[in-house]
Amino acid sequence: MAGQLVAQAQGGPTAQPETPTVEFEEVGGDHALSPDLAGTHGEVHDSGHSEVFPPFDSSTFAGQLIWLAITFALLYVLMSRVALPRIGNIIDQRQARIDGDLAAAEHSRKKTDEAIASYEAALAAARAKAHAMAEETRAGIKSDIDNKRARVEQDLAAKIAGAEASIAATKVEAMGKVDEIAAETVQALVAQISGPVSEAEAHAAVAKASKE
Repeated sequence: MAGQLVAQAQGGPTAQPETPTVEFEEVGGDHALSPDLAGTHGEVHDSGHSEVFPPFDSSTFAGQLIWLAITFALLYVLMSRVALPRIGNIIDQRQARIDGDLAAAEHSRKKTDEAIASYEAALAAARAKAHAMAEETRAGIKSDIDNKRARVEQDLAAKIAGAEASIAATKVEAMGKVDEIAAETVQALVAQISGPVSEAEAHAAVAKASKE
């Protein structure tokens, strides 16, 4: 290569590299490769078909099993030391939160039940007090009405008794005047018929007639 560069620099003819020639022999009208090239081509073709995919190569099964065991062990250690504790911690936290929420809900329910019970007790007490007040008011009104009725009845009885006494007195007075009027009338009639009579005799005659 250096000689060629020197020759080119001196302006002389450059030596061309020899190109290998392949000779073909005509057999039966077809072109065929030379025996050397044919052998080389056959070796390449055979070596290409003899290669096997590494995971399926039975000679590497032992190493693959070892690496599989190592990988599984590392994965197990990673899961047991890192992933599983974190997952367990998250589950414990969620369970604690759920338990806290349930406890708070139960506490709220108990307080609500206590408030409802207290409200119902207060309502029952208020109803009982209102009923007692109504009964007391009703009893007071009834007593007042009874007292007023008794006073009115007493006043009416007194007025009726007074009226009856007045009527009786008036009747007695009227009856006395009737006897007097009758005696005067009898005295006048007898005086016109048979002659004058005394007032005592006229009263005696009227009294005798009223008794009969």
